[in-house]
Amino acid sequence: MKKKILYISLMGLLLSACHPNSPVEEAPKEQQKVTLKIRNPKIEIASPFERMVRVYEEEHPNIEIEVHTVGGALDDFSDLKAKMAAGDGPDIFTNPGYESARKWKNYLADLSDQPWVNEAYEDALAPIKFDGSIYGMPMNLEGYGFIYNKDLFDQGGIESLPSTLSELKAAAEKLQKAGITPFATGYYEKWKLGDHLMNIAFTRQNNPAAFIKGLNNGTETIENNSKFRDLIKLLDVTVKYGGDDPLSTDYIMEIHTFASGEAAMILQGNWIQPMIDQRSPDMNIGMFPIPINDEQEKIPLVVNTPSYWVVNNQSTTEKKKAAKKFLNWMVNSKQGQRFMTEELKFLPAFDHIDADNSGQLAKEIMQFYNKGRTVSANWIHFPAGVREEFGHATQQYIKNELNYEQLLHAYQESWEHAQKD
Repeated sequence: MKKKILYISLMGLLLSACHPNSPVEEAPKEQQKVTLKIRNPKIEIASPFERMVRVYEEEHPNIEIEVHTVGGALDDFSDLKAKMAAGDGPDIFTNPGYESARKWKNYLADLSDQPWVNEAYEDALAPIKFDGSIYGMPMNLEGYGFIYNKDLFDQGGIESLPSTLSELKAAAEKLQKAGITPFATGYYEKWKLGDHLMNIAFTRQNNPAAFIKGLNNGTETIENNSKFRDLIKLLDVTVKYGGDDPLSTDYIMEIHTFASGEAAMILQGNWIQPMIDQRSPDMNIGMFPIPINDEQEKIPLVVNTPSYWVVNNQSTTEKKKAAKKFLNWMVNSKQGQRFMTEELKFLPAFDHIDADNSGQLAKEIMQFYNKGRTVSANWIHFPAGVREEFGHATQQYIKNELNYEQLLHAYQESWEHAQKD
Protein backbone atom coordinates (compact mmCIF):
# COMPACT_ATOMS: atom_id res chain seq x y z
CA MET A 1 0.00 0.00 0.00
CA LYS A 2 2.87 2.38 0.85
CA LYS A 3 4.52 1.68 -2.54
CA LYS A 4 1.28 2.55 -4.35
CA ILE A 5 0.95 5.83 -2.45
CA LEU A 6 4.58 6.66 -3.20
CA TYR A 7 4.08 5.87 -6.91
CA ILE A 8 1.00 8.10 -7.11
CA SER A 9 2.86 10.93 -5.34
CA LEU A 10 5.80 10.72 -7.74
CA MET A 11 3.49 10.67 -10.75
CA GLY A 12 1.70 13.71 -9.37
CA LEU A 13 4.97 15.61 -9.08
CA LEU A 14 5.99 14.66 -12.62
CA LEU A 15 2.65 15.71 -14.06
CA SER A 16 2.80 18.91 -12.08
CA ALA A 17 6.26 19.65 -13.52
CA CYS A 18 4.96 19.14 -17.06
CA HIS A 19 1.90 21.34 -16.57
CA PRO A 20 2.19 24.59 -18.58
CA ASN A 21 1.25 26.71 -15.56
CA SER A 22 3.66 24.96 -13.25
CA PRO A 23 6.03 27.29 -11.34
CA VAL A 24 8.75 24.65 -11.76
CA GLU A 25 8.76 25.14 -15.53
CA GLU A 26 8.61 28.96 -15.47
CA ALA A 27 11.87 30.73 -14.66
CA PRO A 28 11.72 33.30 -11.87
CA LYS A 29 10.87 36.71 -13.24
CA GLU A 30 14.10 38.23 -12.01
CA GLN A 31 16.02 35.71 -14.14
CA GLN A 32 14.09 36.42 -17.32
CA LYS A 33 16.09 38.26 -19.97
CA VAL A 34 15.11 41.93 -20.25
CA THR A 35 16.42 44.24 -22.97
CA LEU A 36 16.49 47.93 -22.15
CA LYS A 37 16.92 50.73 -24.68
CA ILE A 38 18.59 53.90 -23.42
CA ARG A 39 18.79 57.17 -25.31
CA ASN A 40 21.93 59.07 -24.28
CA PRO A 41 21.85 62.72 -25.41
CA LYS A 42 25.48 63.54 -24.63
CA ILE A 43 28.13 62.64 -27.19
CA GLU A 44 30.79 63.80 -24.73
CA ILE A 45 30.20 60.76 -22.53
CA ALA A 46 29.45 58.17 -25.21
CA SER A 47 32.46 55.91 -24.53
CA PRO A 48 32.46 55.94 -20.70
CA PHE A 49 28.68 55.55 -20.66
CA GLU A 50 28.98 52.43 -22.82
CA ARG A 51 31.65 51.09 -20.45
CA MET A 52 29.40 51.73 -17.48
CA VAL A 53 26.57 49.85 -19.16
CA ARG A 54 28.83 46.87 -19.84
CA VAL A 55 29.79 46.72 -16.15
CA TYR A 56 26.13 46.79 -15.18
CA GLU A 57 25.36 43.95 -17.59
CA GLU A 58 28.14 41.86 -16.05
CA GLU A 59 26.65 42.39 -12.60
CA HIS A 60 23.11 41.76 -13.91
CA PRO A 61 23.35 38.98 -16.54
CA ASN A 62 19.59 38.94 -17.09
CA ILE A 63 19.70 42.57 -18.33
CA GLU A 64 20.83 43.58 -21.80
CA ILE A 65 21.14 47.30 -22.56
CA GLU A 66 21.19 48.96 -25.97
CA VAL A 67 22.51 52.55 -25.95
CA HIS A 68 21.65 55.02 -28.68
CA THR A 69 23.76 58.19 -28.41
CA VAL A 70 22.59 61.40 -30.05
CA GLY A 71 23.65 65.02 -29.64
CA GLY A 72 25.10 68.05 -31.33
CA ALA A 73 21.79 69.27 -32.78
CA LEU A 74 19.65 71.97 -31.18
CA ASP A 75 16.38 70.04 -31.54
CA ASP A 76 17.43 66.51 -30.75
CA PHE A 77 13.92 65.37 -29.81
CA SER A 78 12.67 64.86 -33.38
CA ASP A 79 14.03 61.32 -33.56
CA LEU A 80 12.54 60.54 -30.15
CA LYS A 81 9.10 61.73 -31.21
CA ALA A 82 9.23 59.55 -34.31
CA LYS A 83 10.25 56.46 -32.35
CA MET A 84 7.57 57.04 -29.73
CA ALA A 85 4.92 57.43 -32.42
CA ALA A 86 6.05 54.15 -34.00
CA GLY A 87 5.88 52.35 -30.63
CA ASP A 88 9.65 51.83 -30.65
CA GLY A 89 10.66 54.38 -28.04
CA PRO A 90 13.51 53.91 -25.54
CA ASP A 91 12.85 52.67 -22.03
CA ILE A 92 15.11 55.35 -20.54
CA PHE A 93 15.55 58.77 -22.13
CA THR A 94 15.96 62.36 -20.95
CA ASN A 95 13.74 65.39 -20.51
CA PRO A 96 14.72 68.96 -19.56
CA GLY A 97 11.78 69.43 -17.20
CA TYR A 98 9.36 72.33 -16.80
CA GLU A 99 6.82 72.61 -19.63
CA SER A 100 8.60 69.94 -21.65
CA ALA A 101 7.95 67.46 -18.85
CA ARG A 102 4.27 68.35 -18.81
CA LYS A 103 4.04 67.88 -22.58
CA TRP A 104 5.64 64.44 -22.29
CA LYS A 105 3.76 63.44 -19.15
CA ASN A 106 2.03 60.45 -20.81
CA TYR A 107 5.47 58.95 -21.41
CA LEU A 108 6.94 59.68 -17.98
CA ALA A 109 6.68 57.09 -15.22
CA ASP A 110 6.18 58.37 -11.68
CA LEU A 111 9.51 58.01 -9.83
CA SER A 112 8.44 59.60 -6.54
CA ASP A 113 8.99 56.39 -4.56
CA GLN A 114 12.57 55.82 -5.71
CA PRO A 115 15.38 55.67 -3.11
CA TRP A 116 17.43 58.47 -4.70
CA VAL A 117 14.67 61.09 -4.29
CA ASN A 118 15.61 61.96 -0.69
CA GLU A 119 19.28 62.22 -1.66
CA ALA A 120 18.85 64.72 -4.52
CA TYR A 121 19.32 68.46 -4.03
CA GLU A 122 15.84 69.85 -3.56
CA ASP A 123 16.23 72.64 -6.10
CA ALA A 124 17.46 70.09 -8.65
CA LEU A 125 14.11 68.28 -8.47
CA ALA A 126 11.91 71.35 -8.91
CA PRO A 127 11.87 71.39 -12.75
CA ILE A 128 10.70 67.76 -12.96
CA LYS A 129 8.19 67.88 -10.10
CA PHE A 130 4.54 68.66 -10.80
CA ASP A 131 1.08 67.42 -9.83
CA GLY A 132 2.66 66.29 -6.58
CA SER A 133 4.95 63.74 -8.24
CA ILE A 134 8.56 63.46 -9.43
CA TYR A 135 9.01 62.22 -12.99
CA GLY A 136 12.76 62.21 -13.51
CA MET A 137 16.14 61.66 -11.89
CA PRO A 138 18.62 64.57 -12.20
CA MET A 139 21.39 63.68 -14.60
CA ASN A 140 23.90 66.06 -13.02
CA LEU A 141 24.66 69.68 -12.33
CA GLU A 142 26.28 71.68 -15.12
CA GLY A 143 27.86 75.08 -15.15
CA TYR A 144 29.36 77.07 -17.96
CA GLY A 145 31.46 80.14 -18.54
CA PHE A 146 34.89 80.82 -20.00
CA ILE A 147 37.11 77.80 -19.45
CA TYR A 148 40.73 78.93 -19.57
CA ASN A 149 44.19 77.40 -19.81
CA LYS A 150 46.03 78.56 -16.68
CA ASP A 151 49.46 77.92 -18.19
CA LEU A 152 48.70 80.02 -21.27
CA PHE A 153 47.35 82.81 -19.05
CA ASP A 154 50.68 82.76 -17.18
CA GLN A 155 52.58 82.87 -20.46
CA GLY A 156 50.50 85.85 -21.57
CA GLY A 157 51.22 87.71 -18.33
CA ILE A 158 47.61 87.71 -17.13
CA GLU A 159 47.75 88.05 -13.35
CA SER A 160 44.03 88.22 -12.50
CA LEU A 161 40.90 86.80 -14.06
CA PRO A 162 38.79 89.21 -16.15
CA SER A 163 35.62 90.37 -14.40
CA THR A 164 34.56 93.05 -16.92
CA LEU A 165 34.37 93.15 -20.70
CA SER A 166 37.23 95.68 -20.85
CA GLU A 167 39.40 93.38 -18.75
CA LEU A 168 38.50 90.44 -20.99
CA LYS A 169 39.50 92.44 -24.08
CA ALA A 170 42.76 93.52 -22.41
CA ALA A 171 43.54 89.89 -21.55
CA ALA A 172 42.84 88.87 -25.15
CA GLU A 173 45.24 91.55 -26.42
CA LYS A 174 47.97 90.34 -24.06
CA LEU A 175 47.53 86.77 -25.19
CA GLN A 176 47.61 87.77 -28.85
CA LYS A 177 50.82 89.77 -28.36
CA ALA A 178 52.35 86.67 -26.76
CA GLY A 179 51.50 84.67 -29.90
CA ILE A 180 48.57 82.87 -28.28
CA THR A 181 45.11 82.68 -29.85
CA PRO A 182 42.77 84.01 -27.11
CA PHE A 183 39.50 82.20 -27.99
CA ALA A 184 38.55 78.86 -29.51
CA THR A 185 35.38 79.88 -31.36
CA GLY A 186 33.20 77.10 -32.71
CA TYR A 187 30.15 78.85 -34.09
CA TYR A 188 29.25 76.30 -36.75
CA GLU A 189 26.37 74.91 -34.65
CA LYS A 190 23.49 77.25 -33.93
CA TRP A 191 22.89 75.84 -30.44
CA LYS A 192 25.97 77.39 -28.90
CA LEU A 193 24.96 80.85 -30.08
CA GLY A 194 21.23 80.39 -29.52
CA ASP A 195 21.53 78.65 -26.15
CA HIS A 196 24.68 79.42 -24.19
CA LEU A 197 25.49 82.86 -25.56
CA MET A 198 21.94 84.27 -25.64
CA ASN A 199 21.14 82.90 -22.21
CA ILE A 200 23.76 85.20 -20.66
CA ALA A 201 21.74 88.31 -21.56
CA PHE A 202 18.66 86.75 -19.98
CA THR A 203 20.47 85.80 -16.76
CA ARG A 204 21.77 89.37 -16.34
CA GLN A 205 18.27 90.85 -16.24
CA ASN A 206 17.16 92.13 -12.83
CA ASN A 207 14.37 89.56 -12.91
CA PRO A 208 14.76 87.05 -15.77
CA ALA A 209 11.33 85.46 -15.25
CA ALA A 210 9.61 88.86 -15.28
CA PHE A 211 11.58 89.88 -18.38
CA ILE A 212 10.52 86.75 -20.25
CA LYS A 213 6.93 87.36 -19.20
CA GLY A 214 7.28 90.90 -20.50
CA LEU A 215 8.58 89.66 -23.85
CA ASN A 216 5.57 87.38 -24.11
CA ASN A 217 3.01 90.09 -23.35
CA GLY A 218 4.77 92.84 -25.30
CA THR A 219 5.81 95.06 -22.40
CA GLU A 220 9.52 94.28 -22.94
CA THR A 221 11.66 94.10 -26.07
CA ILE A 222 15.06 92.67 -26.89
CA GLU A 223 15.85 95.58 -29.21
CA ASN A 224 15.73 98.17 -26.44
CA ASN A 225 17.37 96.08 -23.74
CA SER A 226 20.92 97.08 -22.78
CA LYS A 227 21.99 93.53 -21.82
CA PHE A 228 21.49 92.25 -25.36
CA ARG A 229 23.41 95.19 -26.75
CA ASP A 230 26.21 94.34 -24.33
CA LEU A 231 26.04 90.70 -25.40
CA ILE A 232 26.78 91.56 -29.03
CA LYS A 233 29.86 93.50 -27.89
CA LEU A 234 31.06 90.34 -26.13
CA LEU A 235 30.44 88.35 -29.30
CA ASP A 236 32.52 90.90 -31.24
CA VAL A 237 35.44 90.39 -28.84
CA THR A 238 35.39 86.60 -29.24
CA VAL A 239 35.22 86.85 -33.03
CA LYS A 240 37.99 89.47 -33.26
CA TYR A 241 40.35 87.53 -31.00
CA GLY A 242 39.25 84.03 -32.02
CA GLY A 243 40.02 81.59 -34.82
CA ASP A 244 40.15 82.52 -38.48
CA ASP A 245 36.87 80.89 -39.50
CA PRO A 246 34.49 80.46 -36.55
CA LEU A 247 31.51 79.49 -38.71
CA SER A 248 33.41 76.52 -40.14
CA THR A 249 34.60 75.37 -36.72
CA ASP A 250 32.24 72.84 -35.16
CA TYR A 251 31.92 71.66 -31.57
CA ILE A 252 34.51 68.87 -31.80
CA MET A 253 37.02 71.05 -33.65
CA GLU A 254 36.58 73.84 -31.12
CA ILE A 255 37.27 71.53 -28.17
CA HIS A 256 40.28 70.01 -29.97
CA THR A 257 41.69 73.51 -30.52
CA PHE A 258 41.41 74.30 -26.82
CA ALA A 259 42.48 70.91 -25.49
CA SER A 260 45.57 70.88 -27.68
CA GLY A 261 46.71 74.23 -26.26
CA GLU A 262 46.10 76.18 -29.48
CA ALA A 263 43.75 78.67 -27.75
CA ALA A 264 43.57 80.03 -24.21
CA MET A 265 39.79 80.25 -23.66
CA ILE A 266 36.62 78.48 -24.69
CA LEU A 267 33.00 79.31 -23.90
CA GLN A 268 31.80 75.92 -22.67
CA GLY A 269 30.87 74.01 -19.52
CA ASN A 270 32.07 71.18 -17.33
CA TRP A 271 30.46 68.69 -19.73
CA ILE A 272 33.60 68.89 -21.87
CA GLN A 273 35.84 67.64 -19.02
CA PRO A 274 35.88 64.02 -20.33
CA MET A 275 36.94 65.20 -23.79
CA ILE A 276 39.69 67.39 -22.36
CA ASP A 277 40.91 64.54 -20.14
CA GLN A 278 40.99 62.22 -23.11
CA ARG A 279 43.10 64.59 -25.19
CA SER A 280 45.15 66.35 -22.48
CA PRO A 281 44.72 64.59 -19.12
CA ASP A 282 47.16 66.88 -17.29
CA MET A 283 45.82 70.16 -18.65
CA ASN A 284 45.77 72.96 -16.07
CA ILE A 285 42.34 74.57 -16.48
CA GLY A 286 39.85 76.76 -14.63
CA MET A 287 36.59 78.61 -15.23
CA PHE A 288 35.29 82.14 -14.71
CA PRO A 289 31.89 83.80 -15.34
CA ILE A 290 31.19 85.55 -18.64
CA PRO A 291 31.42 89.37 -18.50
CA ILE A 292 29.30 91.33 -21.01
CA ASN A 293 29.91 94.89 -19.81
CA ASP A 294 32.01 96.94 -17.40
CA GLU A 295 29.68 96.86 -14.42
CA GLN A 296 31.78 96.15 -11.33
CA GLU A 297 30.02 93.29 -9.63
CA LYS A 298 30.56 89.68 -8.64
CA ILE A 299 29.30 88.00 -11.78
CA PRO A 300 27.42 84.74 -11.16
CA LEU A 301 28.15 81.49 -12.91
CA VAL A 302 25.32 79.78 -14.80
CA VAL A 303 24.62 76.46 -13.05
CA ASN A 304 21.58 74.25 -13.42
CA THR A 305 20.33 70.72 -13.94
CA PRO A 306 20.33 70.39 -17.74
CA SER A 307 18.34 67.20 -18.04
CA TYR A 308 16.64 64.33 -16.25
CA TRP A 309 16.71 60.59 -16.77
CA VAL A 310 13.11 59.49 -17.24
CA VAL A 311 11.47 56.07 -17.59
CA ASN A 312 9.09 55.46 -20.48
CA ASN A 313 5.67 54.89 -18.95
CA GLN A 314 4.59 53.06 -22.13
CA SER A 315 7.19 50.32 -21.58
CA THR A 316 6.22 46.96 -20.11
CA THR A 317 6.06 46.47 -16.35
CA GLU A 318 9.22 44.33 -16.45
CA LYS A 319 11.15 46.94 -18.41
CA LYS A 320 10.04 49.80 -16.18
CA LYS A 321 11.13 47.83 -13.13
CA ALA A 322 14.52 47.09 -14.74
CA ALA A 323 14.93 50.71 -15.84
CA LYS A 324 14.34 52.02 -12.31
CA LYS A 325 16.80 49.48 -10.97
CA PHE A 326 19.48 50.69 -13.39
CA LEU A 327 18.96 54.34 -12.43
CA ASN A 328 19.24 53.48 -8.75
CA TRP A 329 22.44 51.55 -9.46
CA MET A 330 23.95 54.63 -11.12
CA VAL A 331 23.34 56.74 -8.02
CA ASN A 332 23.64 54.35 -5.09
CA SER A 333 26.16 51.66 -6.05
CA LYS A 334 29.91 52.15 -5.64
CA GLN A 335 30.48 51.24 -9.29
CA GLY A 336 27.78 53.62 -10.50
CA GLN A 337 29.11 56.48 -8.39
CA ARG A 338 32.64 55.79 -9.58
CA PHE A 339 31.60 55.99 -13.21
CA MET A 340 29.50 59.08 -12.57
CA THR A 341 32.37 61.05 -11.06
CA GLU A 342 35.62 59.52 -12.34
CA GLU A 343 34.67 58.69 -15.93
CA LEU A 344 31.55 60.64 -16.89
CA LYS A 345 32.99 63.57 -14.88
CA PHE A 346 29.51 64.51 -13.72
CA LEU A 347 28.97 67.01 -10.96
CA PRO A 348 26.45 64.97 -8.94
CA ALA A 349 23.05 66.44 -8.10
CA PHE A 350 22.99 64.27 -4.97
CA ASP A 351 24.36 65.27 -1.59
CA HIS A 352 25.65 61.79 -0.73
CA ILE A 353 28.05 61.56 -3.70
CA ASP A 354 31.49 63.09 -3.36
CA ALA A 355 32.43 65.27 -6.32
CA ASP A 356 36.19 65.24 -5.66
CA ASN A 357 36.83 62.96 -8.64
CA SER A 358 34.61 64.85 -11.09
CA GLY A 359 37.43 67.04 -12.38
CA GLN A 360 38.75 70.54 -11.90
CA LEU A 361 35.81 72.25 -13.60
CA ALA A 362 33.34 70.54 -11.27
CA LYS A 363 35.37 71.65 -8.25
CA GLU A 364 35.33 75.27 -9.37
CA ILE A 365 31.60 75.17 -10.10
CA MET A 366 30.93 73.82 -6.60
CA GLN A 367 32.88 76.73 -5.14
CA PHE A 368 30.52 79.16 -6.89
CA TYR A 369 27.53 77.00 -5.93
CA ASN A 370 28.48 76.91 -2.24
CA LYS A 371 29.02 80.68 -2.20
CA GLY A 372 25.59 81.31 -3.71
CA ARG A 373 27.13 82.91 -6.80
CA THR A 374 25.12 81.01 -9.39
CA VAL A 375 22.10 81.64 -11.57
CA SER A 376 19.98 79.16 -13.48
CA ALA A 377 19.71 78.90 -17.26
CA ASN A 378 16.55 80.33 -18.80
CA TRP A 379 16.39 78.70 -22.22
CA ILE A 380 13.89 76.11 -21.08
CA HIS A 381 11.38 78.99 -20.81
CA PHE A 382 12.01 80.18 -24.36
CA PRO A 383 9.23 79.56 -26.91
CA ALA A 384 9.83 76.52 -29.11
CA GLY A 385 12.10 77.16 -32.09
CA VAL A 386 13.43 80.55 -31.01
CA ARG A 387 16.87 79.30 -30.00
CA GLU A 388 17.57 78.04 -33.49
CA GLU A 389 16.40 81.39 -34.91
CA PHE A 390 18.65 83.23 -32.45
CA GLY A 391 21.57 81.10 -33.60
CA HIS A 392 20.82 81.62 -37.29
CA ALA A 393 20.57 85.39 -36.92
CA THR A 394 23.84 85.51 -34.98
CA GLN A 395 25.58 83.53 -37.70
CA GLN A 396 24.30 86.06 -40.26
CA TYR A 397 25.78 88.85 -38.14
CA ILE A 398 29.15 87.08 -37.97
CA LYS A 399 29.06 86.78 -41.79
CA ASN A 400 28.31 90.56 -42.01
CA GLU A 401 24.90 89.87 -43.54
CA LEU A 402 23.24 91.75 -40.65
CA ASN A 403 24.49 94.82 -38.83
CA TYR A 404 24.25 95.53 -35.10
CA GLU A 405 20.73 97.01 -35.14
CA GLN A 406 19.44 94.47 -37.64
CA LEU A 407 20.62 91.63 -35.40
CA LEU A 408 18.73 93.04 -32.41
CA HIS A 409 15.64 93.42 -34.58
CA ALA A 410 16.03 89.84 -35.82
CA TYR A 411 16.19 88.62 -32.22
CA GLN A 412 12.97 90.46 -31.39
CA GLU A 413 11.17 89.18 -34.49
CA SER A 414 12.29 85.62 -33.77
CA TRP A 415 10.79 85.79 -30.29
CA GLU A 416 7.51 87.26 -31.52
CA HIS A 417 7.10 84.66 -34.28
CA ALA A 418 7.98 81.73 -32.01
CA GLN A 419 5.72 83.03 -29.27
CA LYS A 420 2.76 83.22 -31.68
CA ASP A 421 3.43 79.71 -32.97
